[in-house]
Amino acid sequence: MEMSSRYAQWMYDWETRLTSVDNNRVVRPLEWGLDWTEGWPGRNGGPAGSASRDLVEYFSSFNDRIIRDSDSFYSYRKPADFRLERREVQVFSTREVADPRLEEKVRGTYAEFLRFTSPVVTPYRENNLVNARWFPARGRRAVVLLPHWNSDAISYTSLCRMMNYMGIAVLRLSMPYHDIRRPAEIDRADYAVSANIGRTLDSVRQGVIDARCCLDWLEAQGYNRLGIVGTSLGSCYAFIATAHDPRIQVAAFNHASTYFADVVWHGQSTRHIREGLETAISLETCETSGAPSARWCTSTSFRAGRGARSLSMPCTT
Repeated sequence: MEMSSRYAQWMYDWETRLTSVDNNRVVRPLEWGLDWTEGWPGRNGGPAGSASRDLVEYFSSFNDRIIRDSDSFYSYRKPADFRLERREVQVFSTREVADPRLEEKVRGTYAEFLRFTSPVVTPYRENNLVNARWFPARGRRAVVLLPHWNSDAISYTSLCRMMNYMGIAVLRLSMPYHDIRRPAEIDRADYAVSANIGRTLDSVRQGVIDARCCLDWLEAQGYNRLGIVGTSLGSCYAFIATAHDPRIQVAAFNHASTYFADVVWHGQSTRHIREGLETAISLETCETSGAPSARWCTSTSFRAGRGARSLSMPCTT
């Protein structure tokens, strides 16, 4: 027990050091982001007033409706502009100081990227154009891979190539507000998870739907044995997509958590988000009004037998 306790403390200290390297995390105050709800399925009027308690009630009620009818919330119209684009590989670092070795590593290399317009429209032009690097392989097996929050554009490429060696094609999705989809005004993928409740919810919806669109394209290319792989935030999107898309036959969720709000509140890399939230709302309020967790949205679907064969590695933060 003592050794286990020492190891846990060592892991905590190690992760604290890792997440303290950069000073470009921005603390933003709580914003309810009511405007982000205007285009959501199931919206029926607005809050009773502008007081904090009215907004808490509105988002809590809306969250309950999303859970009850999640198929509608994650429904979409299939894009009509799928195309492959060949371009130079870039890192799109989120570090305060970019690693010149990574920049040099990819300089002059080219790859193919699937591009299409996201069915979820946001105010940011860059974010509305979905990007997924294509790692083709012969056969009928393919997966959509969703990286962790604030990953750069070359993270997981080794894993993609390893799956290629096993005869599995991979679409590595740039999640909302990540790498080439990141608006010029931010240095990190802050808008994907932030103290703006409505925008965070909208980003979850967009990430899930973009992943399902990737499955549409893979099907059109003749792939019929489909899977999904997600890490951290990517595992949240992947888990929800798996529950709502019966085409996903195999799923792997790495560094996953059952409650979205708990990770924001207790996670090391999200300390700055909590700092912006905790002066205005509690963890309990964040759980009921914030982005619905994978567990809430998908439990009914998995119980109904729609879930794929899955492997999940828990989040330890």
